[in-house]
Amino acid sequence: MENARRPIQVLSPRLANQIAAGEVVERPASVLKELVENCLDAGADQIDIELEAGGVKLLRVRDNGCGIDPEDLPLALARHATSKILTLDDLEGVASLGFRGEALASISSVSRLELITSTDDSGKGWRVVAEGRDMQPQVTPAPHPQGTSLIVRDLFFNTPARRKFLRTERTEFSHLEEVFRRLALSRPDVGFSLKHQGKLVHQLPAVTADQDAAAAQDASMQRIARLLGREFMDQSLVVDSEASGIRLHGWVGLPVYARAQADRQYFFVNGRVVRDKLVAHAIRQAYQDVLFGGRHPVFVLHLEVDPQVVDVNVHPTKHEVRFRDGRWVHDFIFSALHKRLSGALIGSEKQPVTPATYPQASQPSAGVAPPQVQEQGALSWSMPSSLSSTSPSASDNAGGFSGAAATAFGAGNGRPSAQGNGETLAFYQRLAADSAPPSASEVPPLGYALGQLQGIYILAQNSHGLVVVDMHAAHERITYERLKKDWLQRPLVAQPLLVPEPLSVDESMAEVAAEQAELLADLGVQLDVIGPQEVVIRSMPVLLQGANANAMVFSLLQELKRFGTASSIENSIHEVLATIACHGSVRAGRQLTLPEMNALLRDMEVTERSDQCNHGRPTWFQLSMQDLDKLFLRGR
Repeated sequence: MENARRPIQVLSPRLANQIAAGEVVERPASVLKELVENCLDAGADQIDIELEAGGVKLLRVRDNGCGIDPEDLPLALARHATSKILTLDDLEGVASLGFRGEALASISSVSRLELITSTDDSGKGWRVVAEGRDMQPQVTPAPHPQGTSLIVRDLFFNTPARRKFLRTERTEFSHLEEVFRRLALSRPDVGFSLKHQGKLVHQLPAVTADQDAAAAQDASMQRIARLLGREFMDQSLVVDSEASGIRLHGWVGLPVYARAQADRQYFFVNGRVVRDKLVAHAIRQAYQDVLFGGRHPVFVLHLEVDPQVVDVNVHPTKHEVRFRDGRWVHDFIFSALHKRLSGALIGSEKQPVTPATYPQASQPSAGVAPPQVQEQGALSWSMPSSLSSTSPSASDNAGGFSGAAATAFGAGNGRPSAQGNGETLAFYQRLAADSAPPSASEVPPLGYALGQLQGIYILAQNSHGLVVVDMHAAHERITYERLKKDWLQRPLVAQPLLVPEPLSVDESMAEVAAEQAELLADLGVQLDVIGPQEVVIRSMPVLLQGANANAMVFSLLQELKRFGTASSIENSIHEVLATIACHGSVRAGRQLTLPEMNALLRDMEVTERSDQCNHGRPTWFQLSMQDLDKLFLRGR
């Protein structure tokens, strides 16, 4: 009770800044973020960073920006002092990275900080530090080239409780390097260098404005390769989409390059790195059909929007943003990524160009009609005209071979007969005479089938070497994509529930149910709002017969409330279609003829997302001639 009688007092400036430091200064990495963002706001195109002992002992950041005028230096380390906003209108359209005016004051209250700056090339500069209980600034002359240096020593020296929470030097440096990586990826037009314990760790040149578009993109790719690895670039697609004043550009990883953890995901809004749930949901939806369970996509994406339509002042560390029209942004990101991933057909370039135009193979006559799966019949793919005159006969046999190739082996005993040898030679002579080998430009991306391995894999030859295809996984994806297109071309049939099911919701979700009644009806869901917190489910889609209606509708209303989209019903229907496709696809162990194998390869080349099956597993692999030479030690 004694504490309740204490008088109200004004906190000392140092104590107030130390409390504020708890929001923005968690560890050396957060200090680095704040200092480098100030350098970028100062217009620097070269930033050099030096660290000692994981940034705890020393953290020095030097830039060649505009510097700070001497008369402004007394306020440089003061709290709530900034040159980046003056009025509330400025706050509604913030284009700078730092604007709260708290970072330097907070950092200086828990470390020994000094700032040295100069506004010209004269070599004359000024030094400022904040000392004492009231943190009065002390300004003295000091030599310095144009720009600013910020030196932070002995972080948390006066707050030992905070220092105990720091990890090992190696761990703190890993956090510092991750912050450096994000900042360097956000601004390829700025050069960066990073030293730790006197050793140069990163040296990244800037992408200059005088480079043409191709050279600038190549320089940006080199920076990403240095920071994230060459494999990231080899397994990524270029994205560049723009509409109605919003632009999304960068690189997204192929689904087969997904990782077990979300540690290679970088999203920037107007150059600011953010972790936004709305953005994450849009990206996750775009990858929905192609990711293996529990895997995470990789990406480096930049979103450019009018600063007036995004609020960056919603979190002390500015990691989160709020869009004025979140649904519009969500739909744009999803559409751009979904289109790019769908357009990444086999054999197409990694640049955002028109997909390859190989002719569509004929549809299998033994099709699959949901919700019942027909028995698997004979595959009736058509033979490409380029092969129909040169391929062996298509009659089945135990080994999967036919014609002269099968005759060459006597009665399946594995030993060639004299008659068989002669017929084989004659067959290949006719083959050579009738058809010259196609040039590399004429060979399709997946090449032409050579045969089948254990009734599971198709072996094919293309211009690069050997292609191995999992025939069940490939056909599963082809069937699934066709089923999805068929489903989109007809309305979703609803089935009334025998007994309507009541569902308790909050008032906002009940309002969504009333406002989105038309959309819900299109999805086969009919709801009646019977109270401020209760709805009744009267119908569900036929394809989801037997599903938990309460759980499905509750999830659906949550999505509509939060994101303005209704993907849960669509996701569930896609799961049903995926199951149908799985059961309706060619089975492992099924012997295919060469025309059937080649038709499957052609279908893969014109089917969206055919690199992965419905479960996210790869459908084919390429072994180049160099890979094969290494296996057999050729050239050594």
